Amino acid sequence: MWRKVGCLLTCVSVVLLASFKPADPQNDEQGSQRKLRTIVIDAGHGGHDSGAVGRQSKEKDIALQVSLKLGKKIQREFPGIKVVYTRTTDVYPKLYERPALANKHHADLFISIHCNSGGVTSRRVKARNGRYVTRRTLNTSAKGTETLVLGFSRTGDQDVAIRENASILMEDNYKENYGGFDPKDPSTYIIFSLMKRRFREQSIRLASYMQDQFKASGRTDRGVKEQSLAVLATAGMPAVLTEIGFISNPDEERYMMSAAGQEAIVNNLFDAINTYRKSVEK
Repeated sequence: MWRKVGCLLTCVSVVLLASFKPADPQNDEQGSQRKLRTIVIDAGHGGHDSGAVGRQSKEKDIALQVSLKLGKKIQREFPGIKVVYTRTTDVYPKLYERPALANKHHADLFISIHCNSGGVTSRRVKARNGRYVTRRTLNTSAKGTETLVLGFSRTGDQDVAIRENASILMEDNYKENYGGFDPKDPSTYIIFSLMKRRFREQSIRLASYMQDQFKASGRTDRGVKEQSLAVLATAGMPAVLTEIGFISNPDEERYMMSAAGQEAIVNNLFDAINTYRKSVEK
């Protein structure tokens, strides 16, 4: 096993070094960060990758709508900040290309927007013929928001990471692009725990501000979590993935689809970014 892990680490290091921007002494976790100049907003999934699917909508569409509205609000309120989108239409940028774009633009923040899913629950029920069968149903009761940062999660806490990283399987040559990483194999998630997490504290700070805003607006707070996420692994700046609600929950799906709900979510995210901006520019 350790020979396998060693090989994976070597390959991932190549990918990491290729897309990681050089250290910026003005943007160091130990010192003060420069003023925010560029924010990259990543609408999760897209194109052939629908992401989670609700009764009336798809994750890729809601994520794009919220991303574009957030970007416009940032540009309107802070014209000095450049906003870069990983996508503005229904296309699928590969996961490794998204943080690479942020590195290319020397972004100060990378924000990936997603919708959550409660997954499927199984239970034994008695059929009409008297025999017991297993019935799988969508979990519609899960609700709330959570924001993720790069970290090493325990095997039992990897459901979100495995679901989000599953998009890798839709890419050609995914084992080459991700250094042999297999999102279907939980044991390979150990490679993420050994990566240098230079921007961990700043990422957690931004994620905490987001959850504070969601909670203040009456949303269920599921907290800030560390997960092994490919889309954050090579970002050379503070980076978060925020799950803005459960598309599997009919009430939350309607909320995220509505103009009022999207406006509230955008305001929550914007206020969190503004709070973060004030904390690092003081």
